[in-house]
Amino acid sequence: MRKVWIEVALNGAWSRKLQPGIPDTVEAIVAEGIACARAGAAIVHTHAYDGGGRQTFDWQVYARIIEGIRAAIDVPVYPSYPGIPPGGMAPAERFAHVEALAERGLLEFAVVDPGSVNFTTAVTTAEARPADTYLNPETHVRHALAFAARRGLPPAFAIYEPGFTRAGAALARAAGVKTPLYRFMFSQSFAFGFPPRPYALAAHVALLRELDAAAPWMIAGLSVDLRPLIGETVARGGHVRVGLEDAPLGSAMGNVAWVEEAVRLVREAGGEPATAADVRTALA
Repeated sequence: MRKVWIEVALNGAWSRKLQPGIPDTVEAIVAEGIACARAGAAIVHTHAYDGGGRQTFDWQVYARIIEGIRAAIDVPVYPSYPGIPPGGMAPAERFAHVEALAERGLLEFAVVDPGSVNFTTAVTTAEARPADTYLNPETHVRHALAFAARRGLPPAFAIYEPGFTRAGAALARAAGVKTPLYRFMFSQSFAFGFPPRPYALAAHVALLRELDAAAPWMIAGLSVDLRPLIGETVARGGHVRVGLEDAPLGSAMGNVAWVEEAVRLVREAGGEPATAADVRTALA
């Protein structure tokens, strides 16, 4: 029976106005990370909050979260990194918290998204405020990959568009990093990439097999219900991410329920949820 990695993305950058159930304190994030790992998640992804309000990229807050989860159940936990503000940001500043976490042995992935994308909504009007652009200039991507090579960490790519796979594979080869993990990002609410359809999954997988056949991959997204794709993902050899960062906005289900659903659907498709030890062995 094939082992399928289940990752949970606990919160994202959503406010409670958009996603009311997100954990947004250190204590809540730690508690939900532990509960999700016990429910079957082998990887935990989180944005850091310290008492509600806006997210923070203070490495000390991230360290409290990672250490808090791993003290109870030893799973890989990895952070996010900030968008580039209007005034710009140097790569070293943007990834400073990641360097600090790696220095303390708290990272098992080097997160980097190999491209830029507009968060245009799937339904919009001529009068709507223009969407934000998520910028990842190649200088920043190369900086993050050089960090991954130096630390011996596999990069974790979010693939918003198929071109991200092409650029990510080329830049990863140039940097001499370990084989990356590719997360194919789907959405129903946003107009980036593909909607969650079988043809779209087939296209992503075909392109990755052409460029990096041995690389692990998983389905993920923003404001999307990926449950209909889980069976085909398992059949094609992929892995699964769920959670309130990825779920449709206003989700009535919490993180643990999303993980429990993923476990059920993986087993229905003939897979078995992987343990953290399984993930670490595969990455090694």
